[in-house]
Amino acid sequence: MTKPELPARVGVALIGAGMIAPTHVAALSGLRERLRLDVVLSRHPENAAYLSDAYDGTKPLFTSDLSAITGSPDIQFAIVATPPSVRIDLITALANAGKHILLEKPVARNSAEAQQVVEICADAGVSLGILFQHRARAPSIAAAQLVKGGDLGKLAHAEIAIPLWRDQSYYDELGRGTYARDGGGVLLTQAIHTIDLALSFTGAVSSVQGMVATTVLHEMEAEDMAVAGLRFANGAVGSLTASTASYPHGAETITLHYEHATLRIGTGTLDVFWRGDRNGHEVVVAGGASDNGPVVAKHEWHQAVIKDFADAVRAGTAPMVTGRQALASHHLITAIETSSRDGRIVDVLQG
Repeated sequence: MTKPELPARVGVALIGAGMIAPTHVAALSGLRERLRLDVVLSRHPENAAYLSDAYDGTKPLFTSDLSAITGSPDIQFAIVATPPSVRIDLITALANAGKHILLEKPVARNSAEAQQVVEICADAGVSLGILFQHRARAPSIAAAQLVKGGDLGKLAHAEIAIPLWRDQSYYDELGRGTYARDGGGVLLTQAIHTIDLALSFTGAVSSVQGMVATTVLHEMEAEDMAVAGLRFANGAVGSLTASTASYPHGAETITLHYEHATLRIGTGTLDVFWRGDRNGHEVVVAGGASDNGPVVAKHEWHQAVIKDFADAVRAGTAPMVTGRQALASHHLITAIETSSRDGRIVDVLQG
């Protein structure tokens, strides 16, 4: 029995019209030959209508009525870009209606909620993808190919650095940087992107010793600074530093020290420093834009993840980052926070 032919263009919904919404709309405009933005869901649709000017296609419906998505046979999946605090009910309704879900990071406010989100989608038989657009950068793709190739040898040491700056005005938005709305601070809101990317190269972290803090540079409930020592399941060791209190604003880097070479993965660059017979410095990827600011200006990485998710749904395969894979980052962040609170080494939950 052959599978029914899917339409050339499928309907998509965007839920949430906040800071990241214009990036999604620009990304969907670039995919208009295969995806159609049918609905934008917002608590205040009149305030979201400006997004129609950024969409290169037929004007979508702006509404606060979720049934416009769950009841539409034309909408195949929804991009959920709301704060983590309001997701469980949305995801439950979408999953029960058979809508696949591409979710802006983080999955939820904490590991327990994230696990719940994953199981809701699994039980409903819908695909859950997580929008970690750092995976779609050229340096990330090139580094993944090098790591997979096996010429680097064993991993010995990993350095993960996220030295960012956010002005106080960023945290003055209602609920930002609180546990009730966001689930945490720099680790869950900013660093989780780089953590996910790093773990895709290193494999699982088995234990951590960490410290998190809120500096005098910000008035906020959650942390704006975190440091951690990492021990990986493969025997390697490493360090993580993450901050939104680092002025001037810097670029995140992942530096991976292998037996035969060191990889330094930046926002737009990949440097390889070979040792032994291949001794020398190789610039594999040079240049590139940054998306480290409060507003993501470059939409091509989002576009690549959305395209991958649409292809995965069509083919019935796993997307670039599944909800279950994303749990690894959540479990690591939880372990760092627990270690800081208890002042001890903490094992990281696996699976």
